[in-house]
Amino acid sequence: MSQTTFVCSTHGPGLYEITDRIEAFVSASGANVGLLTVFIRHTSCSLLIQENADPDVRRDLDAFFRRLVPPADDPAMRWIVHTTEGPDDMPAHIKAALTQTSLGIPVARGRMVLGTWQGIFLFEHRERPHRREIVLHLST
Repeated sequence: MSQTTFVCSTHGPGLYEITDRIEAFVSASGANVGLLTVFIRHTSCSLLIQENADPDVRRDLDAFFRRLVPPADDPAMRWIVHTTEGPDDMPAHIKAALTQTSLGIPVARGRMVLGTWQGIFLFEHRERPHRREIVLHLST
């Protein structure tokens, strides 16, 4: 078993690839086979396994979620009550609820078992910069 926490700084909404940092942790652990849990310690961002080859995928996903859940000051979102942290806060919580804050990834032969074009991303839903804590736990 091995565990660590790292920080990813964001500068606004979008997908931030964190695959390399996670691969380095798995490699350094020396584990041959196991289950990696990736957990983000926040309620206004999330984690995704998504294509990492074409940056248009990231742009399209971000645009889709912005259309699906616009800011609280958008007329379609008049029903939102929680606005104390700004018009992007409650929509960020909704986006995080629709995605995930934890991923389980198998490890075999000392590497994550991801598909050819798959990468791991922090999906930031807030407008201002944040320091996001990500916990990695590898069970063998």
